Amino acid sequence: MNTRFAQIRTAIPGPRSQALRAEETEYLAPGTQGVSQLAGIAVDHGHGALVSDVDGNTFIDFVAGICVASLGHGHPALATALGVQASKIAAGSFTSEPRTRLLERIGLLAGKIVPGSKLKRTQLYSGGAEAVESALRLARAYTKKYEVVAFWGGFHGKTAGVLGLMGSDFKHGLGPLPTGNHLAPYPDCYRCPFQLSYPSCGLACVDFLRQLIKLNTAGSLAAIIVEPIQGTAGNVIPPPDWLAAVKSVAREFDALLVLDEMITGFGRTGKMFGAEHFGVEADIMTFGKGVASGYPLTGVVSTDEIMDPAKCDPWGRPSFSSSSYGGGPLGAAAGDAVTRAIVEEKLPEHAAVVGDAMLFELQKLKDKYPFVGDVRGKGLMIAVELVKDKKTREPLDKKTCEWIFQACLKRGLLSMAYAPRVRINPPLVISRDEALEGIAVMDEVFAELAARWPV
Repeated sequence: MNTRFAQIRTAIPGPRSQALRAEETEYLAPGTQGVSQLAGIAVDHGHGALVSDVDGNTFIDFVAGICVASLGHGHPALATALGVQASKIAAGSFTSEPRTRLLERIGLLAGKIVPGSKLKRTQLYSGGAEAVESALRLARAYTKKYEVVAFWGGFHGKTAGVLGLMGSDFKHGLGPLPTGNHLAPYPDCYRCPFQLSYPSCGLACVDFLRQLIKLNTAGSLAAIIVEPIQGTAGNVIPPPDWLAAVKSVAREFDALLVLDEMITGFGRTGKMFGAEHFGVEADIMTFGKGVASGYPLTGVVSTDEIMDPAKCDPWGRPSFSSSSYGGGPLGAAAGDAVTRAIVEEKLPEHAAVVGDAMLFELQKLKDKYPFVGDVRGKGLMIAVELVKDKKTREPLDKKTCEWIFQACLKRGLLSMAYAPRVRINPPLVISRDEALEGIAVMDEVFAELAARWPV
């Protein structure tokens, strides 16, 4: 196919990438992200939704650093803010102009999730798991209870404090896990754990959640934590009335609802926060990823009531919920610049429009190919389910998925097609033409696979 944005000039990976990777391998510890290991490229620079390697190859980016690069690559707002702030002062927990403006903006944006939203106060951190752990400490401090319920497929970080809330086999071999954590089925309607269909199911998963809390816990539930749309599990979208039902269950047990908006926050889903799609306000909300477009910044947002120092003791004591890097002037400057750009450039609205165009084209692939089982998405948080058989919905094997990934890469598309649940999460600034060229690459690769199907 003729490409306008993707430009491939060498074999992939190219000679300079291979040489640089060979040098690094001698010193790099194992365990880096699978996408970088599979691609084998060494990056040099980027512009918007395009990434260029050291060999001069340019790729359309459908990964965005796993939903991190909200402004894409090389955005002047972020570059300028970091340069100016680094030349002034970079560290410390003192009040700064960038932090004041950032906290004000977050409070205003969070206050619009539902009419009359009371989310207002923010504590800043540098990593996702760090923020989630703090959110759970806050919930325990406020409720004076200790148990937490999360969901199958959920991902809230890799540190010990949240590993037990991970709803997958990723945690196998990493025990012992902390006690007091419980897991319930998430409404993955394409692969319903109860073999039912929505809406005739009557939200059976919510009834199961209620019974799980009654029978599996010790009666000391502090919080239910959930992603409004599950990211790592495969951009799984729950039914429209499910999240409100989960909040109702939390209230039945005098527990708080913690919404983990690490991936869904700041425009990714076509709205500023994922919860807006469902009209549900969290008691505590976490955010990260795209908030600073590559600079490590995360946070916890809650209400005056929950963050009242007298009611959330000891979380609210001086230094009890702080972080060495969270809220420092450099991170605050990055977050201030990025969130301002997200608002001023109307990136949530842009994500909604481009995402709809992508879904329209991807639906054609579902109708065209026997191995595309499902297509779904909100904004620029999209998924394509690859299956061996549309009736059984058995996932496509890993070897074939990795072939698809490599075939896309060689044509100039950086994707997450190495797994059967292909997550498509481009930078929010991606143009419609760039996005559709990326899908055209996928179409060409799928056609090649279809020609020798079944594999």
